[in-house]
Amino acid sequence: MASDNKRPLPQGERFFTEGAGGLRKAVERRSAVPMAYLFTQVPRWVPPLLLVVLLLTGLAVANPLGGAAALVVLVFIAWLAYLSWPSLRPGGRVLRVAMIVFIALLAATRFGLLPG
Repeated sequence: MASDNKRPLPQGERFFTEGAGGLRKAVERRSAVPMAYLFTQVPRWVPPLLLVVLLLTGLAVANPLGGAAALVVLVFIAWLAYLSWPSLRPGGRVLRVAMIVFIALLAATRFGLLPG
């Protein structure tokens, strides 16, 4: 990709959660490279478009293929929710948990684990 197409990293005081330990520190460190690539090298419209296509596939296809598409969305949403959790207010946390539960139930119905 040409260097003029790259977006700069966002400005901020800290990239990692201050005082984090254990699992959070490990997840943040391992997520740094994929997040930097995703948000600087890939065109802005690709991740949301891909997520919408996968979610629509999960909603429209009532078999394990739809479940697999929903699982990809679930993993991505859960990953972002985990990384953003310390900076969220209670309302934002409730919305993220509700979205994760909805997509998990969708995937479960597509895999036949729940009646659909």
